[in-house]
Amino acid sequence: MSAQAARAYMTIGDVLATLQGEFPDITHSKIRFLEAEGLIEPERTPSGYRKFTSVDVERLRYILAAQRDRYLPLRVIKEQLDSRPPRTLVAADAGSPPAAEVALTRRQLLDGAGISEDRLEELEAYGLVRRAGAHYDSDALTVARTAVRLAGYGFEARHLRAIKAAAERELALIEQTIAPLLKRRAPGAHEAAGRTARELSGLTLALHTALVSAGLKDSLGG
Repeated sequence: MSAQAARAYMTIGDVLATLQGEFPDITHSKIRFLEAEGLIEPERTPSGYRKFTSVDVERLRYILAAQRDRYLPLRVIKEQLDSRPPRTLVAADAGSPPAAEVALTRRQLLDGAGISEDRLEELEAYGLVRRAGAHYDSDALTVARTAVRLAGYGFEARHLRAIKAAAERELALIEQTIAPLLKRRAPGAHEAAGRTARELSGLTLALHTALVSAGLKDSLGG
């Protein structure tokens, strides 16, 4: 299988579904605008439809986070993406644009997510939010922000355990797949395992989104 065929492609709708929990204001128009400004370059099908990979999604996530959290203009964001990534950024793939990474204090997480101390303690008790060392990372911030939005629909932390369990099962499958790669001692084996894990993550995410969408159509009679 060619490198291109092995990549996981997503539609613009899949991308919106992936990012809207973290960035509620993202729209089709916003993505098209960022493409027109040269910040993202999704591939196209022969009929002209956009095809996004997990790398494109990470690039979008970085752009949106930089606008929202650091109020950076697009010109500066593009310069950062086009230059060598700072040490505080983690590359989504070898030679690919960086993904935003943060180290938040508890107070910064509470303020950034707009969440109460009691609510955060509840999320931590159920293992939904965890510290990364002495701080909280971007994943913890995303989980906390999403939990706040879900709370508006009546979801409590205990209701989110099913989602966490599903994510853990998907993670176990990915870890099982990349385990042989991690055991290799050849140069670049660890990087190859990372790339495979990210591609599998994108595939399982796209499948999850499609299955939920199909289920909703059945439930709504559409």
